[in-house]
Amino acid sequence: MSIVDNKKAFFDYFIEDRYEAGLVLEGWEVKAIREGRVQIKEAYVLVRGGELFLFGAHISPLGTTSAWSNAEVLRSRKLLLHKAEIDKLVGKVERSGYTLVPLNLHFKAGRVKCEIGLAKGKKQHDKRATEKDRDAKREVEKALKVHKR
Repeated sequence: MSIVDNKKAFFDYFIEDRYEAGLVLEGWEVKAIREGRVQIKEAYVLVRGGELFLFGAHISPLGTTSAWSNAEVLRSRKLLLHKAEIDKLVGKVERSGYTLVPLNLHFKAGRVKCEIGLAKGKKQHDKRATEKDRDAKREVEKALKVHKR
């Protein structure tokens, strides 16, 4: 069950491979995510010290958050992957010019997971071609819908 999708990532990047990572979260963050108070449109993934971190994910605290916990809205959150997966991703990011982008947040067995994509940036002409293809597909679907009536 998807909580939030990063539609901008598919417009800005060619997604070549996908990985599912766990997230290190605090209790108030999990509750806010369950309420849908999360936004990953401007988020990105960085490698620091052989570990992956999610930066820029905006999780708005609920009004019922405890006064004892310090609710940081834009803190960095550690991503949990197997060491072999991390090494593979780090190698591609550093050598091949790839980048890591969060694609969506979803629940799996009661836990919040982040799907990250190994991506290459699109040039402006690639973005225009993608938009042109999407518009053409929309027109075809519209014509088929009219034809069925």
